[in-house]
Amino acid sequence: MRSLFHLAYHVNDLDDCRRFYGGVLGCEEGRSTDTWVDFDFFGHQISLHLGTPFETTRTGKVGDHLVMMPHLGVVLPLNDWFALAARLEEAGIAFDIPPVVRFEGEPGEQRTMFFFDPSGNPIEVKGFKDFDGVFAR
Repeated sequence: MRSLFHLAYHVNDLDDCRRFYGGVLGCEEGRSTDTWVDFDFFGHQISLHLGTPFETTRTGKVGDHLVMMPHLGVVLPLNDWFALAARLEEAGIAFDIPPVVRFEGEPGEQRTMFFFDPSGNPIEVKGFKDFDGVFAR
């Protein structure tokens, strides 16, 4: 069975989000109205609605980092992760946690990076050589 994840959250400006999610991240825009826009977020559906973004705190202890909670994330194949990291760097996106290896040499070894959308919503992108390692212990 194939399923898609759907997440709806608030943003401050739909045009800024179109430039960021569509232009920088490369997500295809779907349906929209004057108060919301859908994007294909790496094969999943996100719906960005005008409103006050959710409150976040730096309370997620993962490895050596305290990460923003809650946050949106996606797991990509490693080659796609490297391509996106380069695209973000070229676009001048400021990283909250720059591209790094996490859990090196351990089960679940991954690449990760954290950054914010134009409304301050935190996003994590992970990269795995093999998706079988996503839930490895």
